[in-house]
Amino acid sequence: MSDETPICSAKGCHAAAVWVLAWNNPKIHTPERRKTWLACEEHREHLSQFLGVRGFLKDVVPLREWEQQGL
Repeated sequence: MSDETPICSAKGCHAAAVWVLAWNNPKIHTPERRKTWLACEEHREHLSQFLGVRGFLKDVVPLREWEQQGL
């Protein structure tokens, strides 16, 4: 992995990210605003659930697709 390889956002994880979790906290962000967390295969579900139970998760997209769309 190079220094430019996106890394999973899970605490203590150093694996390459393959997913983008787009989220928004409606109490502090405008509806169109998207914050992002990155996830490896192992942590995708855990991070998605964390955001989902709070009502923050908006979309889960493969990293390559996210980069291609320039989001």
